Amino acid sequence: MDVGAARPAPPPHPLQWRATAWRDTVAKPGSPASDTNVTGMARESDIVHSTWVNSDRRIPSRFIRPLLRFTRVEAAGGMVLLVAAVAALIWANAPFGESYDHFWETHITIEIGPVHFDEALKEIVNDALMVIFFFVVGLEIKREIVVGDLSDPKRAALPAIAALGGMAVPALIYVAFVAGTGGEATQGWGIPMATDIAFSVGVVSLLGNRVSLGAKLFLLALAIADDIGAITVIAIFYTSDLSLAWLAAGIVGLGVIYVASRSGIRSLLFYGVAGTAVWFFVFESGVHATLAGVALGFLTPVGSWYSDDEYYRRSRLILERYEMDAAAPRRRERVDEGALALSSIARESVAPLDRLERALHPWSSFFVVPIFALANAGVRFTEIDTGDVVTSPVTLGVAFGLVVGKLAGITAATWIAVRTGIGKLPRRTGWQQIVGLALLAGIGFTVSLFITELAFTDELLSDSAKVGIFIGSTVAGVAGFLFLRTGKTPAEELEAGRERMGIDGPPPAADADEQAPAG
Repeated sequence: MDVGAARPAPPPHPLQWRATAWRDTVAKPGSPASDTNVTGMARESDIVHSTWVNSDRRIPSRFIRPLLRFTRVEAAGGMVLLVAAVAALIWANAPFGESYDHFWETHITIEIGPVHFDEALKEIVNDALMVIFFFVVGLEIKREIVVGDLSDPKRAALPAIAALGGMAVPALIYVAFVAGTGGEATQGWGIPMATDIAFSVGVVSLLGNRVSLGAKLFLLALAIADDIGAITVIAIFYTSDLSLAWLAAGIVGLGVIYVASRSGIRSLLFYGVAGTAVWFFVFESGVHATLAGVALGFLTPVGSWYSDDEYYRRSRLILERYEMDAAAPRRRERVDEGALALSSIARESVAPLDRLERALHPWSSFFVVPIFALANAGVRFTEIDTGDVVTSPVTLGVAFGLVVGKLAGITAATWIAVRTGIGKLPRRTGWQQIVGLALLAGIGFTVSLFITELAFTDELLSDSAKVGIFIGSTVAGVAGFLFLRTGKTPAEELEAGRERMGIDGPPPAADADEQAPAG
């Protein structure tokens, strides 16, 4: 449900305060209510719900709240990811660099009856921990398809076509570079296809009002469509040793979850256990286990159990009983029962997808993905010939695929879509911004590294691909930032267009985000 929607305000009293505070903690990210979150630091929740985090004590005031404010900055996820990648490179190339590989190759063994699990720590990160990341990706994709920018076929057409161009051309460029090499190197064609949402959106956020709101939404929708393509590629082309029996068990598990959801079962414990079972079945099937996270994200309900009107009506019924309950002989028990009922109503008035996305997104951005980068980004330059690696077909194919392929593919596909009338450019977005966004889409870090681990068993090929990812992503990010930073702002382009058309007078009011100071 739209937690920011206006509704008649019930009379304030203790039970309402408890429900309001709980409801604020599960507001959908980006909605008006999302400013009042678990920190209780904004607007009304600062009054109705105060915890240790909101106190003036030394630790929360000087450490906890600043840290929480940092996590709400758009570019924060990309910053933490960058720090983790640099830390991995420093660790791998330090005098004690051997400990990098030794640590991540440590095996963890779990045996419970017939179930036997024996994997290296690095594989646990890639196969298990990254499920959280792909689950959040699945949630984001479903939200965009059902209620977001991809819900309208006409609005979704342009970023979807741009994403197709941005996947096909980089793959072709990579294949052209490694065509004469043969062998395992040809399996890396999926590496330059990916766009890292955290990095690309983070760079755009640094540009402030130099990028229009429409352009920002275009990049976000493009990156999500790109994720759909990358997930499809992983599922189809990077699956080995397929076991149909285990895969069938996973599909049955997904069916059980779907039926339970449609039947009104709301217990997160049930879905947690069932989801873990599905992950194990998919893991044993040979299909990459992280795809179980995407499938579970797609099955998460996007609608709330109670509508806005039901939320208000049911809450008011409980609140109106407060005076009678407070005067009853078992006052404490009856008031607590009302508070718990009100809390349940508040919880079920927010869609499970929104609750889970809000709860898991910080863990995905600030824990899972940085740990993944720390485990996979460590290239030991002391053990390779840097000159040979930098000039190898794999490195060049990945780097040129990310920079030139993304730029050419996205720009050309967008131009074709606009010229044929299939789509139209976002509001206050010119071709200069499209070119800049196409460059930023060449920042392919997280999923590119992920596909690298799936594509290659040869360590030299893997290191070459990672070097290509580092070079290509850095060049694409810097070039895209400078291109958009030195170009005209949407307001300046609008004014120039009005002058060319001979239109006098003040321009129409700009969007709120376009009036904000540049970052």
